[in-house]
Amino acid sequence: MIIVKETIRTIIKDTIAQTNLTTAYRAPLVGVASAFDPRFAELKEIVDPTHLLPTDLLPDARSVVAFFLPFSRAVAEINRRHPYVAREWAVAYVETNQLIRDICANITSHFGDQGVHVAYEQPTHNFDAEKLVSFWSHKHVARICGLGQFGLHHMLITKSGCLGRLGSLALNTPIDHPDPPAPQLCLVRQGKNCSHCVRSCPTGALTASGLDRQLCYKRLLEVNDHYGIIGLCDVCGKCTTGPCAVID
Repeated sequence: MIIVKETIRTIIKDTIAQTNLTTAYRAPLVGVASAFDPRFAELKEIVDPTHLLPTDLLPDARSVVAFFLPFSRAVAEINRRHPYVAREWAVAYVETNQLIRDICANITSHFGDQGVHVAYEQPTHNFDAEKLVSFWSHKHVARICGLGQFGLHHMLITKSGCLGRLGSLALNTPIDHPDPPAPQLCLVRQGKNCSHCVRSCPTGALTASGLDRQLCYKRLLEVNDHYGIIGLCDVCGKCTTGPCAVID
């Protein structure tokens, strides 16, 4: 599976290089897990009973691959300093969602030529609009694939930070060595003083005890109305501009 991981990493880099983007990225991360890892079934309790299994995406799935596209440090700084939500942040969200679609399509095409079946979910808006829970949560899947652990802000913190976007795919090729769990990098979860994400939340939706999804989403929809000309950009990202945003 090392070869598969390196191939996917190469496809990601090539897709970025061949795409006209204003957003800058750091090196992509790739992680893998067995499609039969019991933690996928646990997502029906952790996320929602409607959460899909890898075999729901691909009936003969044998492995799952997740990847993280970390934004440049400049993207975090621009959004952190902006009094509202930086336009660059909204653009990064729109551009990267399309980039993830292109990456997944290119991975599917590459492995399809080798007789490998691949299936994937859209990078965003694959969720229940009332409960605001995903049918296929890329961040929970990425955690199982060893890319990171959740921080106080409910975002996945990878070894490169939390500032970026995730994608994931199911493949019907087996893996020999799934990636081990990632270390916990959230300072609060380590018992240290931080809570930058809570202090940065403009609506109070995020607290030390949890996240009010409805209040958070209301804010995201307001931002989408503000920057709607860019494309679908229900984003905020203020909680991801702290010490865990970019980890070198």
